[in-house]
Parts: sequence; structure tokens; C-alpha cells
Amino acid sequence: MPINKNALIRYKTIDSCLQNTYRKWTLDDLIEACSEALFEFEGKESYVSKRTIQLDLQTMRSDKLGYEAPIEVYDRKYYRYSQSDFSIKNIMVSEHDLQTMNNAVQILKQFKDFSMFQDMNGVIQKLEDSILAKNQKAIIHLDKNERLKGLDYIDTLYQAISQKKVLKIAYKSFKARTSSEYISHPQLLKEYNNRWFVLIWSNNKLFNFALDRIESVTEITDTYQDLDIDPEEYYKNIVGVTVTENMRTTNVDFLVDSDNIPYVLTKPLHSSQYVLKQTSTQTIFRIHVQLNLELERLLLGFGESITIIFPLKLRNRIQQKLKKAVKNYEN
Repeated sequence: MPINKNALIRYKTIDSCLQNTYRKWTLDDLIEACSEALFEFEGKESYVSKRTIQLDLQTMRSDKLGYEAPIEVYDRKYYRYSQSDFSIKNIMVSEHDLQTMNNAVQILKQFKDFSMFQDMNGVIQKLEDSILAKNQKAIIHLDKNERLKGLDYIDTLYQAISQKKVLKIAYKSFKARTSSEYISHPQLLKEYNNRWFVLIWSNNKLFNFALDRIESVTEITDTYQDLDIDPEEYYKNIVGVTVTENMRTTNVDFLVDSDNIPYVLTKPLHSSQYVLKQTSTQTIFRIHVQLNLELERLLLGFGESITIIFPLKLRNRIQQKLKKAVKNYEN
């Protein structure tokens, strides 16, 4: 059951009131206390209705939020806890709640490199320590290469895109002997296959830089050029991150053996994938994409279980690479 901030403030206020046994609390008293608490929080008048407090009391009594507060009415007018030491702050967290929090912590940890999550680092660590103290092991593990170079640039690039700032980026490709400097207008950050990339506009061209090949990033004073790129639209016709401007998309037909048909059906190689032809032992699939290196590597990863039918130039390239791979094992 989701709780908004105002409701949580009311629950805590009612709890504090009922813990104070030196005073008798009527429904009107609780309404006034909650209204004052919300005024302090919001800085404006916020009158709470009688119906709202009645529903709050009903919710706190129930197990919807796990409170099951022993709230009773006496003298037909006043409210109190039948157990003098009760407080919703003392509610024990269930094993299921601990596991849920643990799973959430594991997911949040994946985004610790972004400044928007830096203020939460202490909270996340406290949650993790508390959960581990109760012997709750993680059951979700997200793949992340902590040793990958360039991760420290993620937030700098994110802030530059968000705040529309121009950067000077020193970049060294795998084939280059030395780095080159680019006056860069960063447009998008993208993660693919456990590796981060940034799409930049520089010298009237789009470049796709792997963060692990960036050597330095420096902010400069220049007018930012925002291309307003829609990532869903920009990457829709490719596998991976390499988009080639003005390259036509093409149909790629591939035959999959019977053992791997369920895998390809449940995890499509691309969003455009569909079954072109099917027999009892084989299935031919089709996707509509640009031909790039990531696509080739994906197809090669299936080894002998997949056969490229069309286009012939892709079929021939895959065939030649497989022949070279076989030669590596002949000596």
C-alpha cells in the first residue's frame, strides 16, 4: 500500500499523541495536532478533515502497513494505546520486508556514480549494514564491472548533458597511437553490454565514445548545441550502440536450430524480430537493422546453433570469421 508524505506525517503525529499518556486525546485534538504538523511541513494552512483522521486510525489499527496499533476508545470520547509502551516506530520489520529492502539496495547501488544518488550513499550503506546484520543475503545480482575505466566520467557527462555544457574531451580509440581532442556537445549516455558510451556532437558530426577510452574531460565556455535526440528513435534500428548515418536498414534472416529456438523466442535479438518460417526442427527469424559490429558479435556468439541466410555479405563475413576461428584450434 503506497503512502504519501502527508499520510506518513499524520500517522507519526497520531502516534506521538497517543504515546503521551499525560493528556486525553479527542478526535478534534488529533485533527488539530495533524493540521499543525502539516503546516510545519508544508508552510501553509492544511486543515485535516474528521473523515481523514478516522480513516488514519482505521489504517493504523489494521495490518495494511504492518502497524496493527492497539488504538482504543474510552469514555466514548478519548483515544489511547491499550499498550502503554506501543509505538509504530517500534514495529519489527518482517523477513519479507528485509528481503525487499535488500533487493532495492542492490539495484540502487548500481547508480552510485551519479551525483543525484550521492546524497543517498550514506542511507544506502546504513540500510545495507542493517540488512546484513540480520543475515539477509542478496538474491539479486546485477552485472557491473567496477574495474572498468571511465566510470568516474559518468556524472561529469551526465551533468554536462543536463545543464547543456560544452566539454573538451581527449579521446583515444583502440586503433590510435595518441589521443585527439574534441570540442564536444554531449547528447546522450548509453550503457550496452556492461560498458558505458556517450554520444557527442563535434565538428558537425556525431561520435560515439566509449568512456573507458576517454583520457580527460574539461568544461569550456562555448554555446551548447542541443540536437534534441530521442534515444528510442535514434537507437531503434541497431543492435548495440553504433549508428551509421545514412546507412540503410536491411532484413537479416537467420536460421536457429531446435535447441536454441526457445531462447531466441524469449529473448529476441532485436525489437523488430519475428518468425519468418517454422518447421518441426528449425525456425527462420527476421530482424530489420543496420549491419554493425555489435550485430556480428551477437550472431557469432551463437556459434554453430545459428546460420545467417540473408544478406549474403553478412553471411560471408560471419563465415570467414568462423573459418578463422577454426584455424585457431588446428595448430
